[in-house]
Amino acid sequence: MDTGNLVVFHIDKMAMAEKGWAIYQRIKDALEPQHKGEIVAIEVDSGDYFLGRTTVEAGERARKKYPDKVFYFIRVGFRAVHKFTRGWL
Repeated sequence: MDTGNLVVFHIDKMAMAEKGWAIYQRIKDALEPQHKGEIVAIEVDSGDYFLGRTTVEAGERARKKYPDKVFYFIRVGFRAVHKFTRGWL
């Protein structure tokens, strides 16, 4: 199948999530006081991370250094990036 310019990643999502969460646990005390509510994009192989106000902003910063990587995203100070409420669905 021709995917054109589309890059297809084959990753172990659970392993990536575990690595990303472990890295976040190591850096959260340094990030939370000044960056609570911002998004952090974590490159799980290097441990490098990139902050932004949105997932797009954090992802763009991360992709500048790692254009061919997949990132773990989390909102600083929270357990998830997004919150879905009943009225949203």
